[in-house]
Amino acid sequence: MTASVLTVIVNWRTPEMSLDAAAAALGAMQGIAGEIVIVDNDSQDGSYQAMAAHVAASGWSDRVHVLQSGFNGGFGAGNNAAIRAGLRDGSKPDFVYLLNSDAFPEPDAIRALVDYMQAHPQVGLSGSCLHGRDRVPQISTFRFPSILGEFEGAARIGPITRLLAKWVVPMPVPDSSGPVDWLAGASMMIRQDVLDRIGLFDEGYFLYFEETDLCLRAARAGIATHYVRESEVMHLVAASTGMDVWDRVPDYWFDSRLRYFTANHGAVHAALATAANLSGGAAHRLRCFLAGRKPGDPRGFPGHLLGHHLRRALRPTPRRPANHLPTTGA
Repeated sequence: MTASVLTVIVNWRTPEMSLDAAAAALGAMQGIAGEIVIVDNDSQDGSYQAMAAHVAASGWSDRVHVLQSGFNGGFGAGNNAAIRAGLRDGSKPDFVYLLNSDAFPEPDAIRALVDYMQAHPQVGLSGSCLHGRDRVPQISTFRFPSILGEFEGAARIGPITRLLAKWVVPMPVPDSSGPVDWLAGASMMIRQDVLDRIGLFDEGYFLYFEETDLCLRAARAGIATHYVRESEVMHLVAASTGMDVWDRVPDYWFDSRLRYFTANHGAVHAALATAANLSGGAAHRLRCFLAGRKPGDPRGFPGHLLGHHLRRALRPTPRRPANHLPTTGA
């Protein structure tokens, strides 16, 4: 069966890097029907014009086009704009492939995802093996966040981690392809019919947790997510978001975290998750104090987390019922 793929790259003020990602994707799309769309999330810095001019000058226009979203609604909203538009002839692809602007697929990376999903019809979402310039695989497979996972992740104490091993969110890099709870969205393939069934990204997330939410909705609908070791993609971690140099965690990360817990599990669960994080963080700081080490948290993190939760509690996020499977994006 010949499958079509819509590859989506969301750009925010990184036009050169987005074009490099598109060039790598163009090579990896050889022999695969479909198109590549670069969505500019209203960068307002000339990105759209520069990328459109480059596509035309490079002779890519038959396979690549640039779409202006009109507003910066974040990662999920940018991808949704391209998914809603579909292929240029008005049809829907068989698969939607999401590629970060800081991710560069190997020549057979997209084909490996398509082949794997065609061979495993129960798999609705799949993701690549991500690696850096050194080709060392990056952690990109995860368990769903939970109350105990929040405590363990904040505590970072060996005996606690061993005791709560089933709830540790980051998973060791798998040696082979297989099922996971959720995957990093830097290189993710999704069946179009899965999106038709469970809905697009929740645009209430600006950045972070949107792919976690999507995979959870899929899991609740009985749809599997798999890691595909054979698909390799170089990923320059946080090059598009700057997360690796954060001195203080931005509000939108806290917004997304709280939305995830509240929308999917309810306000009480979200409050317990925050309490677990704060308790684990207190254990981490006590251990660091006793060892004469500096805590590993970003500046002001505990107070920021608590203050954010209390402020948002005054205007809570409605819970999304477990059996609610929206057919629209937002």
